[in-house]
Amino acid sequence: MRLIVRGKHIRDSLAAELRKEGIKFEVRERLGYDGFIGYMLTGTLDEIEKAVESIEGVDRDALREGFMSFKESVTHILEHLKVGEDAEKLLMEGAWVGDILDQLHRAGVLDYDGKTVKLREGVDPSSIRFEFKFPFNIVHNPEEAEKVAKQFVFTDLLPEYEFEFLELDIARINKIGSIAGRYFPEDVLLKAYFALISRGILAEEILRVLKDGKIPEEELIKSFMRAAPMAIPTPKGTLVINYSKEAIEETLKLLKKLGYIEIKGGKVRKIREMGE
Repeated sequence: MRLIVRGKHIRDSLAAELRKEGIKFEVRERLGYDGFIGYMLTGTLDEIEKAVESIEGVDRDALREGFMSFKESVTHILEHLKVGEDAEKLLMEGAWVGDILDQLHRAGVLDYDGKTVKLREGVDPSSIRFEFKFPFNIVHNPEEAEKVAKQFVFTDLLPEYEFEFLELDIARINKIGSIAGRYFPEDVLLKAYFALISRGILAEEILRVLKDGKIPEEELIKSFMRAAPMAIPTPKGTLVINYSKEAIEETLKLLKKLGYIEIKGGKVRKIREMGE
């Protein structure tokens, strides 16, 4: 169950928070190829807003909603920068901060001493020119849209860092969710969180079935495959966990690695309970 961050500052900050809570994880570095295909409007916030209201050939509601979110983000960052803020602390709010700081840097309105970043003295925030990007899939008539907006394609060939979480205990997974919530968009976080929760539930069920005896590994796997998918009722609804033979095998490997079970002679034995 993995989450990907870009930028060493965010990697180091997230890793430090996880270590502080004793969360087990691994980090792998690889070359990323993230990208964005869409359109761009440029100008001051007021000028971009007027363009949003005038542009044709787009889903106007979606465009307006995207711009308002962008405007609120810019306003939030500018409030911090008026008095000065620790750059690393600011970047901890999410990857979106880096884009806004980059735009402000290119606009030449920032002072940075290596630690604190601040809006340059005498700069009028309303005069700063920004780039507002929106995705191609909300454009239904490119010819009309391109009368106001320019095509924009961005490819990021920079290192990315994949965090793989090695926790099965539900309480510790909840800690991961609390920490990671400050670094990732809700939709990305929820998918990873429920994947971790689902794997944790599967691990708990394996320990429950083992009780104090030994069960042949193949027999254990077959019994769980017969029970798939697993439906878990909750106060708010139902969590359905679908899994493959490979998923059970990987969960058994992790249970063994974390010292919850022992596998000898093709048989599985529980060593300790979850949370111990």
